[in-house]
Amino acid sequence: MKRNDVFTFAAVLALLAVLPAAIYPLFLMKVLCFALFACAFNLLIGYVGLLSFGHAMFFGFAAYVSGHAVKVWGWPTEAGILAGTGAAALLGVAAGAIAIRRQGIYFAMVTLALAQMVFFYCHQAPFTGGEDGIQAIPRRPLLGVIDITNDTVFYYVVLAIFTFGFLLIYRVIHSPFGQVLKAIRENEPRAISLGYRVDRYKLLAFVLSAALAGLAGATKAIVFKIASLTDVAWQMSGEVVLMTLVGGMGTVLGPLVGAAVIVSMQNYLARFGEWVLVIQGAIFVTTVLLLRRGIVGEIVAAFARRALRRGKDTAQDAD
Repeated sequence: MKRNDVFTFAAVLALLAVLPAAIYPLFLMKVLCFALFACAFNLLIGYVGLLSFGHAMFFGFAAYVSGHAVKVWGWPTEAGILAGTGAAALLGVAAGAIAIRRQGIYFAMVTLALAQMVFFYCHQAPFTGGEDGIQAIPRRPLLGVIDITNDTVFYYVVLAIFTFGFLLIYRVIHSPFGQVLKAIRENEPRAISLGYRVDRYKLLAFVLSAALAGLAGATKAIVFKIASLTDVAWQMSGEVVLMTLVGGMGTVLGPLVGAAVIVSMQNYLARFGEWVLVIQGAIFVTTVLLLRRGIVGEIVAAFARRALRRGKDTAQDAD
């Protein structure tokens, strides 16, 4: 990890560690769950160039599996979260095997169609509870000793889960595997001509993104003690797209910022009712028109331009 990245991540982690003293922990846990979801989605669209309109199927289905495992089967909390993550990964293998052979809008439409199939399955399947969902999911002690019924304690567990997912994504995008993914994003035919098995790389990235989205959904189900159709609906797929674009697609911290912005709007503007959607739409249009790189993307670009100007000034002074 680069030195600047280490300092930035340490500062963000320190800020997140002290936030429960000022902000309601349950709200912060929601932000972290959606931030992890957005980071998983950003791995696919920002570094592979694949726009999925169906990522909610991994997020929501993992929530159902996790909630059912913990409430009905009586599994420990950590086992329930792992079960949801594993189910999302398996679903990612099946969906990815079908979708990755398509590109552009065709890939997006295939993922949307698959997500709708999963939505209707969750609506009809006996174990999901239909429109009522799975409610009153218990928070059993984590590892048998950590009492997560306390929101503040559970917040730090969720923070640890987010940190794990974030660092895993960071490691992936800065590995040789990640460089191949970027090459595929920039010029897929050239990557094929160099001998890379592009479909295999895209499938691995898709499954990893699905698994991390499932980890976020499974954790959210335990946090809010409920898994519902909202988590697997197409609107959820739209929200994660919005979070990623607002924060900054293809940036490391962009999804976290985007998730914080969108979740904060939903929470603090709830009194406006349906107008929240109008406000979100206005922010999305503004971001696309004025902040095309997203919030974090524009900040990074501004620092890059400043460093470039300093370099030119130094060169001129040396002459």
